[in-house]
Amino acid sequence: MNAIGSVGLWTAIVGCGLMAGVYFTFSSFLMGSLAAVPRPAGILAMQSINRVILSSLFMPVFFATSAVSLALAIWGLFRWGEPGAGFAIAGGLVYVLGMFVCTAAFNVPLNNALDVVEPDTAAAADLWTRYLRDWTRWNHVRTAASLGASGLFLAAARAMT
Repeated sequence: MNAIGSVGLWTAIVGCGLMAGVYFTFSSFLMGSLAAVPRPAGILAMQSINRVILSSLFMPVFFATSAVSLALAIWGLFRWGEPGAGFAIAGGLVYVLGMFVCTAAFNVPLNNALDVVEPDTAAAADLWTRYLRDWTRWNHVRTAASLGASGLFLAAARAMT
């Protein structure tokens, strides 16, 4: 593997690991903490998180890791049969489908629905109950996909040395 490919692989390993850690934080205690406070406070806090995250360092890591993972999957297809190519393909697919597509299809629509609700209404009560359950369930998928992809990319790097 050339230097550019090596940098891409290590970027994916670290990026996927970082994303797994962020998602793990939400799944393991942050969502439970938001559920434990009065509903309006939990909703307001999550609305703030969802707004602030859009202008944070999370977004470049989110998009760059997704792009690198997709590129590594494509790279692996063109080098099928070479050491590590299968791991690169699997890592890219696991990450792009399990993290990126999952986020776009499930977590973002839930965030958008939560963003427009008034925290102290009956509609908010129903939405918040569903949001906590469904958003966290899909976040578990993102956590597992990010961690799994990091491991698969690490296996690809090991196979290529």
